[in-house]
Amino acid sequence: MSHYPSLADDFFVNMNLNTELQLPSARETVLEFFGRMQKSYPGMRNFYQRDNGDFVLEEDKDQAHYRWMCLEPRRICSGCVNPEAVDAAMEQHLLALQLAPFMLSVSPLDCEALDFLFGFDFMYRGNHDEIVAEALGTSSALDGLMGIPGSKALNFEPSLTMSLDETCRRQCRLMVETRTNAYQVRRGEFPEEAISVYFTVRQYGSLAHDGSYEETLMELRRDCEELLNEHVVEQVLRPLAHAISTR
Repeated sequence: MSHYPSLADDFFVNMNLNTELQLPSARETVLEFFGRMQKSYPGMRNFYQRDNGDFVLEEDKDQAHYRWMCLEPRRICSGCVNPEAVDAAMEQHLLALQLAPFMLSVSPLDCEALDFLFGFDFMYRGNHDEIVAEALGTSSALDGLMGIPGSKALNFEPSLTMSLDETCRRQCRLMVETRTNAYQVRRGEFPEEAISVYFTVRQYGSLAHDGSYEETLMELRRDCEELLNEHVVEQVLRPLAHAISTR
């Protein structure tokens, strides 16, 4: 069991494969692909098409742990919410990548970007932007604005992207998403909603001729966990959880 469930109210492990060419959308192809996924994960029995045309297969979302998958015109998305172990999420993501070349005609050449993502949700009833600024702090250059008498934070969503190699083809990104709006701040009435922290490692561009999606994803997972544990858990996640718990 990993330590990630203790860091937030919910956490999730996602994989996204963005393709250069459009994915097949024929009825037979989509149903065969999702049918193969369901064979390995029988609980994924909720299948539907969104108004925008995306196809979705998911488990019941009222469970503490659930899996989901989505086929968009140029993206394959696979996610696990509150998995018992990261390995359990990886098995699902790797299966999707193993099936994609044969069932969706996705070759290593067709890769626009491959993502491995850890996400953390912190439930909070209050001004999200204010609590994020309190927990993570601001640079000295912004202290003056934050200290304006009578002012309140309306949008504070730190985001940082870093290159992990000289080619800039492998990158990591930290992003905080808040859900407070000006109307709520003006009225002083806040629903309990999630503050989300996303940490992603992304590989851009076509894979090497002898490369594979599975091997690349395992590399991204290794880099993501290493960077998350060294630079995000104690620096971002725990301070945010502490700030919320003391309110």
